[in-house]
Amino acid sequence: LAEAVGEKRGIFRYGHSYVPMDEALIRAALDLSGRPEFVFSGEFTQPTIGYLDTQMIIHFFKSLAISSKMTLHLSILYGFNDHHKCEGMFKSVGRALRAAVEIDPRRKDVVSTKGIL
Repeated sequence: LAEAVGEKRGIFRYGHSYVPMDEALIRAALDLSGRPEFVFSGEFTQPTIGYLDTQMIIHFFKSLAISSKMTLHLSILYGFNDHHKCEGMFKSVGRALRAAVEIDPRRKDVVSTKGIL
Protein backbone atom coordinates (compact mmCIF):
# COMPACT_ATOMS: atom_id res chain seq x y z
CA LEU A 1 0.00 0.00 0.00
CA ALA A 2 2.79 2.44 0.89
CA GLU A 3 4.44 1.73 -2.45
CA ALA A 4 1.17 2.21 -4.34
CA VAL A 5 0.58 5.62 -2.71
CA GLY A 6 4.12 6.73 -3.53
CA GLU A 7 5.24 10.22 -2.47
CA LYS A 8 1.68 11.18 -1.45
CA ARG A 9 1.77 14.42 -3.40
CA GLY A 10 -1.64 15.97 -3.87
CA ILE A 11 -3.63 13.41 -1.88
CA PHE A 12 -6.01 14.29 0.92
CA ARG A 13 -3.95 12.08 3.31
CA TYR A 14 -6.73 11.71 5.91
CA GLY A 15 -9.82 9.57 5.56
CA HIS A 16 -12.68 8.39 7.70
CA SER A 17 -15.80 6.36 7.23
CA TYR A 18 -18.80 5.14 9.16
CA VAL A 19 -20.37 1.97 7.81
CA PRO A 20 -23.72 0.70 9.07
CA MET A 21 -23.92 -3.03 8.48
CA ASP A 22 -27.42 -3.97 9.56
CA GLU A 23 -27.40 -3.63 13.38
CA ALA A 24 -23.63 -2.96 13.59
CA LEU A 25 -21.95 0.42 13.17
CA ILE A 26 -18.23 0.61 12.40
CA ARG A 27 -15.93 3.66 12.28
CA ALA A 28 -12.52 3.87 10.62
CA ALA A 29 -10.27 6.93 10.71
CA LEU A 30 -6.82 6.95 9.19
CA ASP A 31 -3.83 9.09 8.34
CA LEU A 32 -1.30 8.13 5.67
CA SER A 33 1.33 9.85 7.80
CA GLY A 34 4.24 7.46 7.48
CA ARG A 35 3.92 6.80 11.24
CA PRO A 36 2.48 3.32 11.81
CA GLU A 37 -0.05 3.01 14.61
CA PHE A 38 -3.11 0.85 15.16
CA VAL A 39 -5.83 1.46 17.72
CA PHE A 40 -8.81 -0.89 17.95
CA SER A 41 -11.88 -0.74 20.13
CA GLY A 42 -14.71 -3.22 20.16
CA GLU A 43 -15.13 -6.91 20.61
CA PHE A 44 -16.33 -10.06 18.98
CA THR A 45 -18.66 -12.36 20.90
CA GLN A 46 -17.46 -15.58 19.25
CA PRO A 47 -13.91 -16.90 18.76
CA THR A 48 -14.54 -17.66 15.07
CA ILE A 49 -16.70 -16.59 12.15
CA GLY A 50 -17.03 -19.81 10.21
CA TYR A 51 -13.41 -20.98 9.99
CA LEU A 52 -11.94 -17.50 10.51
CA ASP A 53 -10.44 -16.81 13.93
CA THR A 54 -11.71 -13.37 14.98
CA GLN A 55 -8.28 -12.54 16.45
CA MET A 56 -6.88 -12.78 12.92
CA ILE A 57 -9.21 -10.00 11.76
CA ILE A 58 -7.67 -7.60 14.26
CA HIS A 59 -4.19 -8.92 13.42
CA PHE A 60 -4.84 -8.25 9.71
CA PHE A 61 -5.67 -4.59 10.30
CA LYS A 62 -2.73 -4.12 12.67
CA SER A 63 -0.39 -5.64 10.07
CA LEU A 64 -1.91 -3.45 7.34
CA ALA A 65 -1.35 -0.30 9.40
CA ILE A 66 2.24 -1.19 10.26
CA SER A 67 3.30 -2.39 6.81
CA SER A 68 1.72 0.59 5.04
CA LYS A 69 2.96 3.07 7.66
CA MET A 70 -0.43 4.55 8.41
CA THR A 71 -2.20 5.48 11.60
CA LEU A 72 -5.47 3.54 11.74
CA HIS A 73 -8.18 3.87 14.37
CA LEU A 74 -10.86 1.20 13.95
CA SER A 75 -13.91 0.93 16.19
CA ILE A 76 -16.88 -1.36 16.45
CA LEU A 77 -19.28 1.19 17.91
CA TYR A 78 -22.03 -1.37 18.47
CA GLY A 79 -23.63 -4.48 17.06
CA PHE A 80 -24.16 -8.09 18.01
CA ASN A 81 -23.59 -10.12 14.83
CA ASP A 82 -19.86 -10.83 14.45
CA HIS A 83 -20.18 -11.36 10.69
CA HIS A 84 -21.71 -7.89 10.31
CA LYS A 85 -18.99 -6.37 12.49
CA CYS A 86 -16.24 -7.99 10.41
CA GLU A 87 -17.76 -7.04 7.06
CA GLY A 88 -18.30 -3.49 8.27
CA MET A 89 -14.66 -3.23 9.37
CA PHE A 90 -13.34 -4.13 5.92
CA LYS A 91 -15.78 -1.84 4.14
CA SER A 92 -15.15 1.08 6.49
CA VAL A 93 -11.36 0.86 6.12
CA GLY A 94 -11.72 0.55 2.34
CA ARG A 95 -13.88 3.66 2.14
CA ALA A 96 -11.54 5.62 4.44
CA LEU A 97 -8.56 4.61 2.29
CA ARG A 98 -10.38 5.72 -0.84
CA ALA A 99 -10.96 9.15 0.72
CA ALA A 100 -7.34 9.45 1.91
CA VAL A 101 -5.73 8.64 -1.45
CA GLU A 102 -8.09 10.81 -3.48
CA ILE A 103 -6.35 13.65 -5.28
CA ASP A 104 -7.09 17.09 -3.85
CA PRO A 105 -7.28 19.40 -6.90
CA ARG A 106 -6.30 22.39 -4.72
CA ARG A 107 -3.02 20.86 -3.61
CA LYS A 108 0.11 19.93 -5.54
CA ASP A 109 2.40 19.08 -2.65
CA VAL A 110 2.31 16.84 0.42
CA VAL A 111 -0.21 17.62 3.18
CA SER A 112 2.33 18.36 5.91
CA THR A 113 3.78 21.42 7.60
CA LYS A 114 7.20 19.80 7.08
CA GLY A 115 6.61 19.21 3.37
CA ILE A 116 7.34 15.49 3.70
CA LEU A 117 5.59 12.46 5.17
